[in-house]
Amino acid sequence: MRTPALVAAGLAVMLFASPAAAAAGSVGAPGIGDSYYPLDGNGGYDVSHYDIRVSYQPSTDVLSGTTTILARPTEDLASFDLDFLLKVSSVRINNVPADFRTDGGELTVTPKAALPKGRDVTIVVRYTDTPGQYELYDYNAWKPTSTGVLANDEPQIAPWWYPSNDHPRDKATFDVSIAVPPGVEAISNGVLVSRSQTAPQWVRWNWRSLHPQAPYLTYIAVGQYEVRQATAPNGEPFITAYGDDLGASGPAARASVERTPEILEAESQWFGPYPFEAQGGVVDSGLGFALENQTRPVYDAGFFRGGANTSVIAHENAHQWFGDSVSVNDWKEIWLNEGFATYAEYLWSDYQGEGTPAEIAQFTYDSIPADNDFWQVLPGDPRPENQFDNAVYDRGGMTLQALRTTVGDDAFFEILRTWASEHRYSTGTTEEFIALAERISGQQLDGLFTTWLYTKGKPAVGPNGTAAAVARAVPAKPRSYDQIQETHRLLAAEAK
Repeated sequence: MRTPALVAAGLAVMLFASPAAAAAGSVGAPGIGDSYYPLDGNGGYDVSHYDIRVSYQPSTDVLSGTTTILARPTEDLASFDLDFLLKVSSVRINNVPADFRTDGGELTVTPKAALPKGRDVTIVVRYTDTPGQYELYDYNAWKPTSTGVLANDEPQIAPWWYPSNDHPRDKATFDVSIAVPPGVEAISNGVLVSRSQTAPQWVRWNWRSLHPQAPYLTYIAVGQYEVRQATAPNGEPFITAYGDDLGASGPAARASVERTPEILEAESQWFGPYPFEAQGGVVDSGLGFALENQTRPVYDAGFFRGGANTSVIAHENAHQWFGDSVSVNDWKEIWLNEGFATYAEYLWSDYQGEGTPAEIAQFTYDSIPADNDFWQVLPGDPRPENQFDNAVYDRGGMTLQALRTTVGDDAFFEILRTWASEHRYSTGTTEEFIALAERISGQQLDGLFTTWLYTKGKPAVGPNGTAAAVARAVPAKPRSYDQIQETHRLLAAEAK
């Protein structure tokens, strides 16, 4: 959670803005109003595009860059905030130098004249610093590795390497350009536009994301990688990267990630057309979890220490629909990401002939005793400290199986595909999902979702409609169950 000191710093931005500036326009709110992270994101403007141009030296952890932001005020602005931690050398608004200050992860910018509502503005921020020294929410998301760094985390990573309106409600397109020393690779989202040596000490990698993208899903992986470039069956670029230090996990990682196009083909049958312009994945030994970065998830090598693991590939790529294209409108709605991605693991298991969604959901339900703390976490509002708890994944997945049991297969898959289509490149809420499910099924579903998402304790009726019975034998364990649970155990490391 945001510390009290940071909340106070954000309030100070509002309370101590100069009267002259305030008279010329309003002070943009230092937060977008998220339930869990109230100072994430900012008010007063919408961003349409980021052009991020940085250089990074792994040996010193020095990041230097210029980020150009195309935005449009939604009110007359005397000042506004960007979410950023690093030392800034200058800010320009429409080419005119602006006053600025940084405090607790907030970069407050005061232009020379108020910015009129509805008129496009260009914001240019220049900076140089060492990101590894900073914390936000008492946490450092900047992850040095043996050969470079991973700028990769959830719910926040942008403040460590570029200024942004850091919340999924304000998506934008991206150009990301990273200069690194020769012999070091730099991976990001979308399409690799070009790579060239710009000076004896620098090789620049240029990446482009063509569809709206949340700031936390925009990442860089810098280090020594084997980079593979191919074309997926649908004609899209398929780019993967494997850390040179994967060791014995390397072959299993390749045997898993290289199946991404096949997995996306299957998921497209269930969820509708794949929403983005490229595919791929990155495997590194320095992450500790996996994350659904748009078009190109990043996986820790630990997922593959026991052999190939396509469950995690199915999980992270399902997020391309549920999490990336359709993002949470508020971080308390995280089950809309993780419950859906968990259900994709169930569907992939069925595709592989290793257990149906009904079998996996019921076995999970039957295997967890009623007095287990698992049943005390509410997937629909887990609180920040439980945002990535196993219950958000497993009980979220069971919620969808309970929905499928209630409405039938045809209505269930129509609900999933319609949700992905109607909220494409936007956000959604649980309330909106329930309304959609009721509209398509013609059934009243409040009770189902209240029981599974918002009521502590083990539901009296399982996800397949079978009442819990103390004496009833637990059914045979689906073959995929252990891998799914191990995947969730590693994914839960995200919360640590």
